[in-house]
Amino acid sequence: MFVHTYTVDEKDKTLIAILQKNGREKVSKISRVLGLSEMGTKKRLDKLIQNDLIKVKALINTQRLDLKLALIAMEVESAQALKNIVDKFKDCPRVIRFFVTTGGYNLFALVWADDIHTLESISLERCSLRAQTGVRRFEFYPIQEVFYEPYLDLKVPTCGEEYAPCGVHCGSCERYKEKRCSGCPATRFYRGKI
Repeated sequence: MFVHTYTVDEKDKTLIAILQKNGREKVSKISRVLGLSEMGTKKRLDKLIQNDLIKVKALINTQRLDLKLALIAMEVESAQALKNIVDKFKDCPRVIRFFVTTGGYNLFALVWADDIHTLESISLERCSLRAQTGVRRFEFYPIQEVFYEPYLDLKVPTCGEEYAPCGVHCGSCERYKEKRCSGCPATRFYRGKI
């Protein structure tokens, strides 16, 4: 697959830096900083978006909500097993990002939970990455502090499905019944903060 490369010039960098500080900044203010007309600034912004270089979206302040984060390291036995895991959890609201790497652990995931008990559940239960076919080794690292920016790109589902996107039914989970898990945010069972 051929990927067209794009060159970012100084005005693009300035525009991006402004939007990183405030994604809702007015085009009129950005145009004054760039020394361009509003129309020129809007065209430049549209070009960055159309070329898939930037996306302006809402991020969630994980610290204000006191959400718990963890980094999961996995050694997955094959490329197919890795693809199956990534595909299965594509719509999982708990998975913020997957990272494929080279080395002893070849798949990392950044995940979130409402509380420490739910964090434990998503590392142990049927809905966990650990329980997936092809995972040889698994290490779970709860994150104590996040530096620079507490805002993360969490998936916030708006529907209350019966089953989680990974196929698990929270209502039949013992930890959920014992109130040691807030459930999947994509389901009607969810009783968390988001």
